Amino acid sequence: MIYITDKRQELHFTQVFRCARKTGIIRPETELRHIGFGTMNGKDGKPFKTRAGGVMRLQTLIEDINTEMLGKIKSNEEIPEEEARDTAAKVALAALKYGDLSNQASKDYVFDLERFTSFEGDTGPYILYTIVRIKSILAKYADQGGEAVSASDLLPAAGKLEKSLMFDLAGFSAMMDGAYQDLAPHRICAYIYQLSNDFNSFYHATRILTEEDAARKKSWIALLELTEQVLLTCIHVLGFDSPERM
Repeated sequence: MIYITDKRQELHFTQVFRCARKTGIIRPETELRHIGFGTMNGKDGKPFKTRAGGVMRLQTLIEDINTEMLGKIKSNEEIPEEEARDTAAKVALAALKYGDLSNQASKDYVFDLERFTSFEGDTGPYILYTIVRIKSILAKYADQGGEAVSASDLLPAAGKLEKSLMFDLAGFSAMMDGAYQDLAPHRICAYIYQLSNDFNSFYHATRILTEEDAARKKSWIALLELTEQVLLTCIHVLGFDSPERM
């Protein structure tokens, strides 16, 4: 059983858990854990005061982020209105959830809507943009009549950037296990941010679709499919999804 409250209530829950065990309210094998979170501060660095009415309602916040994202998505005139709205909703949710979960729960942080909705830096939209970029490359590969690939097509890394990406992917299971054991979703965020950065560095330095060596090209496509799979798994754990294009 996990209790999530303000970190200043830590002593209270320590006492509650001890009382619950001494009185036999819970079974000996039941695990009780308290996760204390820090304060959400405004740009002035001061905590929002919920009792004073200084915090906007969640519904209003979601609507504001949706509106902000819809304006950005509509800049791509090729995307139809309905798809643009669906995409904006997915990106807005990613911005909100990633913005909150990327911070270590016990630490205070500044709630900055402009930073959360940016397509650059350590943000949800940046992670989704990376996934959409991979989807686009894989779709073009398929349109070119590319053969199906599997993990067995992976070749040893041909350069430092490819090697860094492979190392990231190799660390997925250990990262996820550690995040679970420590109840620390911010570790998943840090991991996929690093993975996205290393993928984008590899992408910009590599001509994937025009590679003439068929075996090397299949290896890179297999690497992209694996990267996509890991990124999608991670964002699903964090509670949001990816659009097909942005």
